[in-house]
Amino acid sequence: MMISKDDAEKYKDLAYKMLINTGTVLTDLEKENIEIADFGLSQFADIGLSLLVYVNTERVCAKELMMLPGQNCVEHTHPDIDGDPGKEETFRCRWGKVFLYVPGEPEKEPSVLPPAGRSEYYTVHHEIELNPGDQYIMNPNTRHWFQAGPEGAVISEFSSRSRDELDVFTDPEVQRTTIISG
Repeated sequence: MMISKDDAEKYKDLAYKMLINTGTVLTDLEKENIEIADFGLSQFADIGLSLLVYVNTERVCAKELMMLPGQNCVEHTHPDIDGDPGKEETFRCRWGKVFLYVPGEPEKEPSVLPPAGRSEYYTVHHEIELNPGDQYIMNPNTRHWFQAGPEGAVISEFSSRSRDELDVFTDPEVQRTTIISG
């Protein structure tokens, strides 16, 4: 499965506009480096996110996550790798609203639901609502998923080293690398 080059460019442009609307200033190279992640499911408008990595060293990472209205990032963990602990990350909502789900007491009336036909791959249901200025810290190996509210969302992520290509996804069909055609 894949996403077309035209669609990828359209989504990159939307992500860029979302960042600009938050007052973020980007270089031309940063604009070009916005990544479209559809998790190999080719349902980007519903399942996926756009991201821009500012820095990712052996010790720290800073990036922006841009999500369309109602868009979902699939459940995953950041595992230990070769004796190094998994990624510790802080999400800070900059614009819109995001619903983050982590282990804990399940929400009796969740604000959002997993994507239709994929709910079996969403196993944590403790809801944390993040509005602009709110942030949440996740320890390494914390299973989580999140979904943008009705306006979409821009989330700053500050973390230890990011190795997203090694994330462990609950859904066996998910692939971290997006394939763009044409």
